[in-house]
Amino acid sequence: MNNSSETTTHEGKTFTGINYADKRLENREFINCEFVNCDFSKSDLSHNDFMDCHFKQCNFSLTIVTGTGFKDVTFTGCKVLGIDFSKCNKFLFSFCFEQSHLDYSTFYGTKLRKTKFTDCSLKEADFEEADLTSSVFHNCDLSGATFVRTVLEKSDFRTARNFSFDPSVNKVKQAKFSALNLAGLLYQFNLDIDYDG
Repeated sequence: MNNSSETTTHEGKTFTGINYADKRLENREFINCEFVNCDFSKSDLSHNDFMDCHFKQCNFSLTIVTGTGFKDVTFTGCKVLGIDFSKCNKFLFSFCFEQSHLDYSTFYGTKLRKTKFTDCSLKEADFEEADLTSSVFHNCDLSGATFVRTVLEKSDFRTARNFSFDPSVNKVKQAKFSALNLAGLLYQFNLDIDYDG
């Protein structure tokens, strides 16, 4: 364990199969690194920075990310369960999520403009007061996800499923929807929608 406050920088490295579960990582900066099959479950990654990094098949269940910087970071095939992204470094905060499980994660009040979620599970995710302008939810499951006072302008929900939110308490100008998934915008009216015509 490095007890000094000096930051150790890792650049252009690949980390494979490393087990960081339940551990604390301190004073690290990762630039253009790749993490493959690494376990960060219940670890404390607070105040470390990850820039232009790619996580593949990694486990981030219940990881602590207070003050952590994620800039241009891609998660592919990862478990990112129950993470509180609202506590991350707001100045280093941009992601791309592919084929990942983000169930029970919190994005409360975050700026996620132009974020791409592709083939992801976002069950019970909290997007309250987040800015998701021009974000894309491609083939994502949003069962129980919370959208309250959320900016969803120009966001793409055309292939998303199981979402429900009230357009009157969210900003939805120019958001994209499929005719087949509009029921998610009408749930509060308790309508009986017939898809057979």
